[in-house]
Amino acid sequence: MNQIVPALSRSVIDKTYAGVLGKLIGVYLGRAVEGWFYEDIQRVFGEVDYYVNHKVKWPLIVPDDDISGTFLFYRALEDNGFPKDIAAKAIGDTWLNYIVEDKTVLWWGGLGRSTEHTAYLRLKDGIHAPLSGSVEMNGVGMAEQIGAEIFIDTWAMANPGDPDRAAAMARAAGSVSHGGVAVEAACLLAAMQAAAYEEKNIDMLLDLGLRYSRSSQLNAVIAQVREQCAKAGDDWRVVRQWLGDNHGYERYPGNCPMVPNHALLIASFILGGDDVQKGLKIAVSSGWDTDCNAGNLGALNGIRLGLEGLSRGPDFRGPVADMMYVVGADGGECLTDAVIETRRVLRATAALSGKAYAEPAMRFAFEFPGSVQGFQKCPLQVGSQGVTRLGNLNETRRESGLLISYEALAKGVTGAISVPTFIDPKPRGVSDTSYFEVIASPTLYQTQTVRASVRGFAETNPAVRFFIHYFDETDQLARLDGEAFSLAKGDNALTWTVPETGGRPIHRLGLELLASQRLSGQIAIIDLDWAGAPEHLSFGTSRELTPALTPWDVTTFWTKSFVSSAKHYATDIYNTFTLSHPGKEGVITTGTRDWTDYTVASELVLELHEMVGLVARARGHKRYYAGVVHEGKASIIRRRDEQMDILASVPFNFEPNARKTFAVTVKGDTISLAIEGVALVSASDDSYASGGAGFIIEGGTVPALGFSVKRV
Repeated sequence: MNQIVPALSRSVIDKTYAGVLGKLIGVYLGRAVEGWFYEDIQRVFGEVDYYVNHKVKWPLIVPDDDISGTFLFYRALEDNGFPKDIAAKAIGDTWLNYIVEDKTVLWWGGLGRSTEHTAYLRLKDGIHAPLSGSVEMNGVGMAEQIGAEIFIDTWAMANPGDPDRAAAMARAAGSVSHGGVAVEAACLLAAMQAAAYEEKNIDMLLDLGLRYSRSSQLNAVIAQVREQCAKAGDDWRVVRQWLGDNHGYERYPGNCPMVPNHALLIASFILGGDDVQKGLKIAVSSGWDTDCNAGNLGALNGIRLGLEGLSRGPDFRGPVADMMYVVGADGGECLTDAVIETRRVLRATAALSGKAYAEPAMRFAFEFPGSVQGFQKCPLQVGSQGVTRLGNLNETRRESGLLISYEALAKGVTGAISVPTFIDPKPRGVSDTSYFEVIASPTLYQTQTVRASVRGFAETNPAVRFFIHYFDETDQLARLDGEAFSLAKGDNALTWTVPETGGRPIHRLGLELLASQRLSGQIAIIDLDWAGAPEHLSFGTSRELTPALTPWDVTTFWTKSFVSSAKHYATDIYNTFTLSHPGKEGVITTGTRDWTDYTVASELVLELHEMVGLVARARGHKRYYAGVVHEGKASIIRRRDEQMDILASVPFNFEPNARKTFAVTVKGDTISLAIEGVALVSASDDSYASGGAGFIIEGGTVPALGFSVKRV
């Protein structure tokens, strides 16, 4: 007899989404003044009670370690089969898989200066967690910094109502990079966040959290903070002054110590009460690590107070539009949104709790209250904009969908909405915006098929057409339009094959509304998706892709569509790419996790290398299949963290400077390698069902001519 599996409650689902949103809101609010002294914030802003990014000439949606680390590192659960007692070593291995050294997630401040960079170097050198982050290995000044706390929210969200397991996982996760009081603070916070799914009372949550801290020092500081908050009443500056006098940075070793920041987080939590805006205002206006403190507080209060709590003050959600970057080696997962990441958290929640979670099949289903999943009025619209507002059907109805309001469409006036699918023309990481670079692969590729259900509400609706903005041969944005569809009243099933771009990356996918006579009203996108490898993605020579290319041009937007952990990777004026890496595992990939069955091919110049070949079904840069030549052999290899397994191998020799066309095919559980059209070796394995494609280079340099991916 089949046993009915209980489903996750609606409360848990919505509070998790609110926690994810709260994290984003807090980080984006605090990021604009990160690193500012308290006195400077007071002088320039007085109080930061809303986004001030425009006042410091920064974009609002930026890559940030608080976001990337939070939504990458807990994937250790997913990647290891959702163990309930996950080990610190498994989480450390996840760091190595998703981090591209000197490029993604962390502040790369140097050994002994950046705690996370120091821990990464320990992991890279084979020192496993928890020793990698310990006081014994790195000293108090490194180990007891804030970073143990800033990545912790998703571990709590994966364990709603279970502070015991949340704290245990936080201890394992925090110890990858930290030790001592820093790990205790992370456990305390994670327990509070997990308990906040069921408990709203601030004092009860604090009492509970203290039970999970083994540090008498930390617990004593929190007791002092609670006493000072009780005395101060509504004057948060009095408490901030006390914190500065008694627990300022100068009293602790390191450049971003845990104790002052955690104390400020607790004070902001207490003094803000049930007013989300007030708590965030205190956390940001008080200085120190503003985006970290506000991000943790936003997640905690998002869980505790839900979407209603986030909506009581100003519109924090509208400017964010669910958008976020999760910058790691899995490049196709970088441009994402709060809905997609909430689904991923809830999959972990369901697996750990033995409950069911039925997530939508479509990428864009807009199922959470008020969600828009990154869609906005198209910022590249030329001329009048007929779209007046984007919202969600579930704001007024018992169904979900992206509600598009339009006004006075007519000949010469269209309305356009779009969603980003690749990085902006001006990268987020330039010096006047953010020191965390956006490193990503596109989410959408030429010859993929977009499918959507679009609802017309009136007897006469506007026509609609899909379009893309892509980077052309001059690295400027160009637009390609599809054919117009007529919309009948009711739901319309639309499909569109994305046109060829010559391999150049697609920046945005959009939908344009057109009318031959004046029309005002609404339509809705009920859902929208694309999935699977492209029918045919093909790169030609570098000069075909960029006709004006010179030998001194080492990067273009089409090279940026690959995420590289190779030491040197650039355009090649005589071929397409140059792949160069002095050590092991120079991996260069593009694509997304939903690429399943396909062939990846390229012509490689074989001469100076220890190993070279093509990667398939990459899920990070230490988990993939590859078809390679090495040591006189042609092999199918499988990489999983420290382990490289040769699944099959045959002898293979070549003449120096030989040009050979490699083709690796993955179909079902079969991985095969052909060279010059001759099938050489194949293997069966089911470790990786899907993932991106690219190159691997070890111990040398190899030019590559062309690159293609074809669905099979």
